[in-house]
Amino acid sequence: MPPFMHSLSSQTYALMRIVTGFLFLWHGTQKLLSVPMPPPPEIPSFVIALAGPIELVGGILVMIGLFAGWAAFLCSGLMAFAYWMAHGMNAPLPIQNRGELAALYCFVFLYIAAHGSGIWSVDAARKAA
Repeated sequence: MPPFMHSLSSQTYALMRIVTGFLFLWHGTQKLLSVPMPPPPEIPSFVIALAGPIELVGGILVMIGLFAGWAAFLCSGLMAFAYWMAHGMNAPLPIQNRGELAALYCFVFLYIAAHGSGIWSVDAARKAA
């Protein structure tokens, strides 16, 4: 790690957590609310009913840092399931089966699950109070 970045590791982790949660919650709003656009028509209704709430609520919890470790663990499992259900059986590599986003979300959420909410989070504010 470059020396100047070492002192910023807590802040860069918090930014990664916030941005990941923010990006993920939009997958939930798409499935549940058709915002900002409707979900693709080929998505089965059980996926919308199961994944939509996890993506929306999990994304919000990760973004604000409230029980982020547990929320991220659930989101990681969802993305592992999504990868194998929608992509993994089509071709061996994520670049071939278009599963890169699901695989990346899976492992970023796993990292967040291992590290928790960190700074700039509701959990940190609750501990300080």
